[in-house]
Amino acid sequence: MLRERVFSLLETRLSRLGMPLAVDCWNGWHLQTGDAPLVRLRLRGPSALKALIHPKLGKLAESYVKNIIDIDGRIADVIDFGNRLCAADEEQANSIRSGARRSGWFRWRLNDQEAIARHYDVSNDFYALWLDQQRVYSCAYFKTVDDSLDIAQTQKLDHICRKLLLKPGERFLDVGCGWGALLFCAVERFGVNAVGITLSQQQHDYVKAQIAARGLQGRMEVRLQHYEDLPATEQFDKIASVGMFEHVGMQKLPRYFGRLHDLLAPGGLLLNHGITAGSPDNTGGLGSDISEFIEKYVFPGGELVHLSRELEHLSRAGLDVADVESLRPHYARTLWHWVNRLEANQDEAIKLIGEERYRTWRIYMAGSAHAFERGWMSIYQVLAGKPCADGSLSLPLTREHVYATDR
Repeated sequence: MLRERVFSLLETRLSRLGMPLAVDCWNGWHLQTGDAPLVRLRLRGPSALKALIHPKLGKLAESYVKNIIDIDGRIADVIDFGNRLCAADEEQANSIRSGARRSGWFRWRLNDQEAIARHYDVSNDFYALWLDQQRVYSCAYFKTVDDSLDIAQTQKLDHICRKLLLKPGERFLDVGCGWGALLFCAVERFGVNAVGITLSQQQHDYVKAQIAARGLQGRMEVRLQHYEDLPATEQFDKIASVGMFEHVGMQKLPRYFGRLHDLLAPGGLLLNHGITAGSPDNTGGLGSDISEFIEKYVFPGGELVHLSRELEHLSRAGLDVADVESLRPHYARTLWHWVNRLEANQDEAIKLIGEERYRTWRIYMAGSAHAFERGWMSIYQVLAGKPCADGSLSLPLTREHVYATDR
């Protein structure tokens, strides 16, 4: 009798979503709403009912990852189903109104190496399946909706180098350099001398091999090094931090920006490219339930802050903010490219990392794309400088240098 009431409640709830669905239950119970279901759920056991009767986006994602609920359909439709079932837009609005904050996400130096290893040292071959040819694992820059991912990532690298006004012979630091695409662009196309740092052993080894293969010894180096271990006496004319800021944590932002300030030569420029919370009152960005899923399965120890907090910490560190650009629509588009490429290489991905991890990355990236589209998260490129003794920064009066057709 209890189970019958549960199935009746589930049928009522799913029928009200206004979305064609099909549900196949382990005990033979079946439900279909509409003639052509966009999403089909396969419930593997009683615990699946709990996830659907008391839905939370993070718990639904975990149920999918653990194959408690198998889900067929376009991933965009799957995410739309989850959003409707959990009334996620209303949940986000409520969390913002109540000033909800994510707790327990303080970043401690001891955990940084482990966190990076868990996320990035999965497999270089796995990332190569769905990233662009240069393996750029950050938001691309689309000049038209028809740009391929490879074109958009090349445009992003060029966009950063132009904003930083890179010049031949300058010393350039890339904090969290990934697989080295920005380093190689800066050295080979703009003539700088570069240092890249990372905490990922696999990324470090890949970049080191590429430096040798391209004959760039003496012009650039890669280090397995934490940014706090860079001595302040080692000065750089320009610094880029791309996709690193969101993993620092609010409590350590003063030390983070303070260290980058100390590493910059007077008159030097910093470009900080990072994900931010969508609201000043919601530092979790996605709510505690989804944050817990990301912490457990994807990237432990991350924390989002709003742009206003980022600008405050930059200013308190003695850095002069010169330019701010939102790339939120670009990251939603980037993530959908990544998801589509991952799905196209599903069999190979599962061979490399297993079914559970494949499901984790698929739902995580699709959910993140949805979050950027909804404005639950955003992303900004912030250009700041370390003023000279007289307060000056050598910046052009306009942004024309960023969009010029030649250098």
